[in-house]
This record gives sequence, structure tokens and C-alpha cells, in this order.
Amino acid sequence: MEAAKEVGTDRPAYDTAPAFVAHWVVKTARRDEMIAWYRVVVGARVVHQGRQATVLSWDDEHHRLALVPVPSVLRYLFPLARLRRKVYGIDHLAVQFTSLERLITTYERLKQAGIHPVWSINHGPTTSLYYEDPDGIRLEFQVDNYPTTAAFFAGEEFAANPIGTEFDPEYMLARLRRGDDPAELLRPGAGTPPGTTPRANRRAITWKTL
Repeated sequence: MEAAKEVGTDRPAYDTAPAFVAHWVVKTARRDEMIAWYRVVVGARVVHQGRQATVLSWDDEHHRLALVPVPSVLRYLFPLARLRRKVYGIDHLAVQFTSLERLITTYERLKQAGIHPVWSINHGPTTSLYYEDPDGIRLEFQVDNYPTTAAFFAGEEFAANPIGTEFDPEYMLARLRRGDDPAELLRPGAGTPPGTTPRANRRAITWKTL
């Protein structure tokens, strides 16, 4: 099979790419809160804890997240530091789920633990729930909407609405529970309760995305 090409070029898309994103590192004054949050949210386990760093993993990779402790006083010296993401720099990290059922049952489990998404949206290529950890780092939990999702980016539908349509995860959960076809629930607007209008986000920066 011919290798996929980079948009606008004849260069194979994967000829210089690394195998996968391995981990990220966070300097934090909330180490204990961060450990507790990631334990609940992704089932993280501590694989090393010392004065210099705490290392977490939640799958077969040796580590996925490292927490480097900084003095607690920094929380008060830089009270707005956690808001930097909202105006500049990396906005969020995304992790993939294998099915809509796993994504929505994760929503249900976290809701019972008092952890709620800050944004729920069908982007077109993905259905996504966004969460924020204690340091304000935003994580996107996503599932692909199509078997060949990459093709969606070249279509007219994505060009017309590149951000997506918000959905109600409670309504989505109810539809799953009553046995509705998960493939149908991946359609934009399928997560909008009857009697309400699907809300499209056509701009990259809104109050929700902040």
C-alpha cells in the first residue's frame, strides 16, 4: 500500500516521524493533588517517588508522566501561572480511547468521583471530552468518529466547521444505555437532547476553549 503523503507535497508523511509520544513532564507545587487526580482519572500508579521527581505510568510504557516538585510558595508568587494555557503556548494534550462506550463510561465513572469535563464536543473527526488536572493542564479524551478519520480533514464539512458541535454527555450516556447504535452517536448533533439546538463552535478561541 502506498504511504500517505504530507498535504501539499510528495513527501511521505511518516518518513521522519518518531514512533509515538512517550511522556510529559510537569513542574508542580501540587504534587500530591496531581498524583491523586491521575490515579482516579487514568488509573495511574507511582513507579518512582523521590525528592527530585515522582514518576507515573498507567499502561505498559515504563512512564507516562513525571512530576517535578517546586516550592509551594510558587503557587502564591505566580497565582495566574495555571492560566497561561488559556492565552499562549500549548493548549492541551489528547489521549485516545478505543470506543465511544469506553469514553462515555469513563465520563460516568469520573462524574461519580466528582470530576467533570470542562468541554464536551464532537469535533467532526473525533468525539471529545476535555478535563483539567489540578494544575490546569487540559487533557482531551477522544474517540475517532470514522475508520479513516484523516480523510475528514480534507472534506467540506470540516472546512465549514473546523471546531465542531457541542454535546451533552449525560444525554449521550442515556442513549448508550437504551441501546442506540454507537456509530450513530458519533454523528455531529447526535448528542444534543430533543428540543435543543445543536451548538456549533466555529472559532478556535471562545470562552469554552479557554
